[in-house]
Amino acid sequence: MKYEKAADQHGLREVVRVTDFALKNKLKSDEQLRLITLLGSFATRQELLMNARLGSKIR
Repeated sequence: MKYEKAADQHGLREVVRVTDFALKNKLKSDEQLRLITLLGSFATRQELLMNARLGSKIR
């Protein structure tokens, strides 16, 4: 399928540790705990991006 290839090319299907994702995106500890409770210790980047409450990166 066309869209599956696009998702794979962007690395959204890559499985990562939730703690590593939280450190990289500077999430607070309560948000990290919420993601671990929701998804477990490992999740795909797509799942993390869809469920994380990322703050604005503008000042």
